[in-house]
Amino acid sequence: MPTRALASAIDHLARGTWGDPFGLLGPHVEQTADGPRFTIRACQPAAERIEVVRAASAGGAGPVRAPMVRIHPLGVFEAEFDEPAAFPYRLRITWKGGAEHEIEDPYRFGRVLGEFDQHLFGEGRHLRAYEKLGAHAMTVDGVAGVRFAVWAPNADRVSVVGNFNGWDGRVHAMRNLVPSGIWEIFVPGLATGEHYKFEIRSHVGGLTFLKADPYSRYAEVPPATASIVWDASGYTWRDDGWMTDRPGRGSWFDRPMAIYEVHLGSWARVAEEGNRQLTYRELAARLVPYVRDMGYTHIELMPILEHPYDGSWGYQVTSWFAPTSRFGPPEDFKFFVDECHVNGIGVLLDWVPAHFPKDAHGLARFDGTALYEHEDPRLGEHMDWGTLIFNYGRNEVRNFLLASALFWIEEFHIDGLRVDAVASMLYLDYSRNDGQWVANKFGGRENLDAIAFLREMNELTHGHHPGTITIAEESTAWPAVSRPVYLGGLGFTYKWNMGWMHDMLEYMTRDPVYRRWEHNKVTFSMLYAYNENFILPFSHDEVVHLKRSMLDKMPGDTWQKAANLRALYGYMYAHPGKKLLFMGGEFGQWTEWNEVTSLPWDVLGHPPHGGIQRFVRDLNATYRREPPLHQVDFDPSGFQWIDCNDNENSVFTLIRRSRDARDIIIVVLNFTPVPREGYRVGVPLAGTYRELLNSDAEIYGGTNLGNAGAVETEGIQSHGHRQSLRLLLPPLSCLMLKWQG
Repeated sequence: MPTRALASAIDHLARGTWGDPFGLLGPHVEQTADGPRFTIRACQPAAERIEVVRAASAGGAGPVRAPMVRIHPLGVFEAEFDEPAAFPYRLRITWKGGAEHEIEDPYRFGRVLGEFDQHLFGEGRHLRAYEKLGAHAMTVDGVAGVRFAVWAPNADRVSVVGNFNGWDGRVHAMRNLVPSGIWEIFVPGLATGEHYKFEIRSHVGGLTFLKADPYSRYAEVPPATASIVWDASGYTWRDDGWMTDRPGRGSWFDRPMAIYEVHLGSWARVAEEGNRQLTYRELAARLVPYVRDMGYTHIELMPILEHPYDGSWGYQVTSWFAPTSRFGPPEDFKFFVDECHVNGIGVLLDWVPAHFPKDAHGLARFDGTALYEHEDPRLGEHMDWGTLIFNYGRNEVRNFLLASALFWIEEFHIDGLRVDAVASMLYLDYSRNDGQWVANKFGGRENLDAIAFLREMNELTHGHHPGTITIAEESTAWPAVSRPVYLGGLGFTYKWNMGWMHDMLEYMTRDPVYRRWEHNKVTFSMLYAYNENFILPFSHDEVVHLKRSMLDKMPGDTWQKAANLRALYGYMYAHPGKKLLFMGGEFGQWTEWNEVTSLPWDVLGHPPHGGIQRFVRDLNATYRREPPLHQVDFDPSGFQWIDCNDNENSVFTLIRRSRDARDIIIVVLNFTPVPREGYRVGVPLAGTYRELLNSDAEIYGGTNLGNAGAVETEGIQSHGHRQSLRLLLPPLSCLMLKWQG
């Protein structure tokens, strides 16, 4: 490089505006008029002096130090040697305060990422990109340190900054691996625990800003936002039995699946320690035994991916590869999952590929351009939520999300992903007026790139990890959400049945006097029950924003509210489909859920809460024990109405069957506060019907009306059957009776 050009480049380097630091810094053999010379340059703005320390030659007395010359007042140093080739060396730095420190020069190391990895990433096929990008402790040429890599194709310069370099982006400027847009550097001497960010200078206006690592494995506890070098690979798992058996569990279609939805930050807190949240390990010791005792099969975690704002409940994610540090380090989250598996409980994770927040340290305009999002806000922004939409058509963005999905399954042994806000991904006009959206290439409103992404995500998760599941929160009539991709579906295992949930809540909030005119709200769901593989959810969304708690939604006095709620839960477990209930609903908390405080566990000492909790526990036990309630959820042979037309009495009667057609349970629901004596119900088999559950039992807080534990059939025709039962229906109740022969 000519002298004038070299001087200009060094000036740009010193001012942080040079994008090729490896072209200037570190060791270089340069041709001069006097022949080749070995030159070493370093940029250390905080240094007073720097010496090159080279090992002694054979038979020498010790290392040789050669002073470097300051060639730029902002801290660029240079040393020249009359030697034709490079030699091993270190840098001894005397800082302006007088302290000395000897380091390995990061600019003497070559590339640490291969070309093959870049090509895969650029094609959207690097499914383990998290193993290459981000921060990883490693050893290069016998020297321990950390490799940093980040994708920022529209940056003029990218540096890794942290306490280790005074957060000065001139010290560890990175190498640009053209044409992939990936920047990398190996920083010797660093280890896990270092806090860092990427300082990015964009080619758009020359703006410089700090960004957290999109692939970081760990982050500071919010509101701090730095990424942390971390390695949790040394964790020793204890769930071999669970993981070995998981492929055999298939999709859980014919197994009981009762999901307990949890927000880890508010399930329980330590009031005497300033309302402190529990840690992952404390939750493993308290939440897991509780879930096991209640009989749930799965825990579904509201998003624990790192997020800056507690009020988003985790749904505005900034780190797609890091469990939130609010509850402890990543290995402690592994311990939590491990403890669930050891206790026979599956773990589902809310995963959010639909959008991301605009926080300055996050993905928004990551390199000064719309890198992860769309430039056009009609495609790239959710106005209602104040968030940005991923550009699913960009290979590297799709790669980022696919790698994240697989990462949680592989690295943390997660058993399934519940994908949030799928409807917002599928429709280009989602929550938009005319003129606020852009049609697809065929003139339609379907987001073709998002559809392709979801299908690929489902194919990969199911294909790479048999036995895992995916669940769509999708509230529209989009067809075949839970049908295989090869049949034209989106490929999800299950879909939340939002229609059933809304209809049932609307019905149950009515005064029983008026329910006779809302009868179809209870029966309508069976017209589409087999269109999808449904999960019946009463989720967190139904107990916030002035919607009231599950118990408080119910009409009547305290006794009637509790009875209504028990009957509703009884119908939920009788209806085809898997089950999901948000925490607090299982004991009927009075207040709406609040993410900043604990569930009100103290109410369990007072009626009606203990009775509701015991009923849900017994419901789960019955549901898990009895094949008719779970074995044939997605085929009409598992369900039959006995009478769905008794709107005058607001009574519903039905049959649930297992694969054995003679293994049946009769369910009778009375949604009025009126006891009904001598109520006749036709049944297909003669014999004794044992009462499995009665929601009006005294132990649940009911009036203890019932049928003395069992009923014999009578040869009286009813509801098209030759045999029938004469029953006493308790008020606001659910009865489950099993045929005994």
